[in-house]
Amino acid sequence: MKKLLLAASVATLLSTNVQADTLLGLYLGGQVWDAAATGSFGEDDGQGNVVLQDFNLKDQQQTSFYAAFEHPIPLIPNIKISSTTLDTDGITIIDAEFSFGGEVYPVGAEVETIFNLGYIDYTLYYEILDNDLMTLDVGITARDFDGDITVTDELGLLSISEETIAVVVPMVYVSAIIGLPFTGFNIFAEGNIVSYDGSSIYDYQVGVSYAVLDNLAIDLDITLGYRSVKLDLEDLDDLYADMSFDGAYLGAVVHF
Repeated sequence: MKKLLLAASVATLLSTNVQADTLLGLYLGGQVWDAAATGSFGEDDGQGNVVLQDFNLKDQQQTSFYAAFEHPIPLIPNIKISSTTLDTDGITIIDAEFSFGGEVYPVGAEVETIFNLGYIDYTLYYEILDNDLMTLDVGITARDFDGDITVTDELGLLSISEETIAVVVPMVYVSAIIGLPFTGFNIFAEGNIVSYDGSSIYDYQVGVSYAVLDNLAIDLDITLGYRSVKLDLEDLDDLYADMSFDGAYLGAVVHF
């Protein structure tokens, strides 16, 4: 009888652990993104005039990391926190009088920029669907932009001008994963988007993942995809911009 009770207790414990692993999840992910940077930026000169200057921005590798926690409580959203960099630089010859950071750069001046911008996303979301064939998440994101943009002329005849960006923007969040049974592959798409007061921001990625490990202790997926970030800004913390960052990325996701 004691042996039977002991066996039943062990079976119950194992069943509880399996259920907890199914219902509770910690996800850690990251990607290296080969992003091509294009576009222009500028600011209001104080008289209502805005000139956007193209700086021939360089293509650079960007990084992105995230952590997400999912649970079975219906009314409380899951949470995801991610960090992304948008860093680049470029040199151009001014083709129209350009104002930035309190400095005015004349036509013909050779000017360099260092564009260091990043953001942290705080996302609350709900799982609308969650099964072996499809997962669909919907939520809201608070995108916390932080960084600085520096502009200076190549000869050092003008002072260095700098603008600091620190603003939080609310966005809609959607994520979908479609499983391909018996293959270990999944197809996924994820995006954040917002449009208001003449500004629009979108950030989406699509790709495929492959399960390298899949067991009760840990899952490991390798991801390959394409990501695009578009910044069409009208006076976002004094910044005006029409810029995009696009390219392929390689990443990994660990699920505990």
